[in-house]
Amino acid sequence: MSEKELNVFEIAQKQIDDAAAILGLDKGLHEILRWPKKVMEVNFPVRMDDGTIRVFHGFRSQHNNAIGPYKGGIRFHQDVTREEVLALSTWMSIKCSVTGIPYGGGKGGVIVDPRKLSKGELERMSRAYIRAIAHDIGAAIDVPAPDVNTTPEIMGWMLDEYEAIKGKSEPGVLTGKPLSIGGSLGRTAATGRGVDFCIREACTREGIDIKKATVAVQGFGNVGSYAAMLIQDMGAKVVAVCDVYGGAYNPDGMCMYDVVEHVKKTGSVKGFPGSKDISSADLLALKVDILVPAALEKQLTAENAAAVKAKIVAEGANGPTTPEADEILFKNGVLVIPDVLANAGGVTVSYMEWVQNNYGYYWTEEEVNEKLEALMVKAFTAGYDMAKKHNVNMRKGVYLNSVNRIASAMKDRGWYNK
Repeated sequence: MSEKELNVFEIAQKQIDDAAAILGLDKGLHEILRWPKKVMEVNFPVRMDDGTIRVFHGFRSQHNNAIGPYKGGIRFHQDVTREEVLALSTWMSIKCSVTGIPYGGGKGGVIVDPRKLSKGELERMSRAYIRAIAHDIGAAIDVPAPDVNTTPEIMGWMLDEYEAIKGKSEPGVLTGKPLSIGGSLGRTAATGRGVDFCIREACTREGIDIKKATVAVQGFGNVGSYAAMLIQDMGAKVVAVCDVYGGAYNPDGMCMYDVVEHVKKTGSVKGFPGSKDISSADLLALKVDILVPAALEKQLTAENAAAVKAKIVAEGANGPTTPEADEILFKNGVLVIPDVLANAGGVTVSYMEWVQNNYGYYWTEEEVNEKLEALMVKAFTAGYDMAKKHNVNMRKGVYLNSVNRIASAMKDRGWYNK
């Protein structure tokens, strides 16, 4: 079956299959890993500002909890599908295992374009969604967090609604919260910071001087913008960025902090002073050292992978590279740092937030960043070394470590008998 025929969940399953084959994983454990343990589909009414009732459709997928509670974000997007949520929960199981944090994978989503809602409608919808899944989540059961188009403010509304339902304080039920109600310092920049820690380690091993490196970033939301700013702080030159509205390109580089201010004023990176317009497709094919796809799934495919000229691709987004593109990039000598490792900084600091909530003791931002760096470097090294050992791409190297860890936990729990 070609990648055009594979939906995003089937891609996630294929990645599990590839790792299981190399490991010689027992068929029973392999089959368990291919499917979420539980998938919820919820339909919930919300009163709109004009007094009408609108029914929204949402999902929550709980993939595997052999290592610990389910963990994963909630996204609000008009293109959310059941298959996407299943795939994302599968990747979350792998991602949590990558850095060794004691979580399994979960993911949620609501089919909605939040830009078309008033703030009041958005709050009522957020509260209604959490009511619909409240009895299936908890600090020791399933811990949601922000994702695409969800924010600390939304997590605050959801926490308030959940605690009202349960009649008790339980800040650890959600992460990515505002600091005033149990959020962690360092969380906002954590995913982008983790991407850059991986890029730095990759540059060291691949013989690239990061202070002379050029970078292109596709997607300029939370992950892309912080990855761009922080990689600039490491000395790299960001020459191109794009978002859903357009792109900005300047071969001499652009100050990312100024680009962020431009976005705040205009709503897009497009038209940044001194830059030329560039399409997302053209950005992916730029001659740069480092490419950071930080937008949505399936951006690098069999059709465009051969045009990639970057030496390192660091996946800030979830699932931006299809399996066929992966093989093309590997054959062409491009090091792809897979999403389940590259963007694991967010869930890693979410874990730290959960720990701080459970203990009622909070760390400084410096302490959080130091702990994050140590975990990301350890995970990168393990994945890189495993890939070299088996002469496979780094995604497979990372999956080999993670799948083996999850399978060991399932086996130790006695989830199946031969």
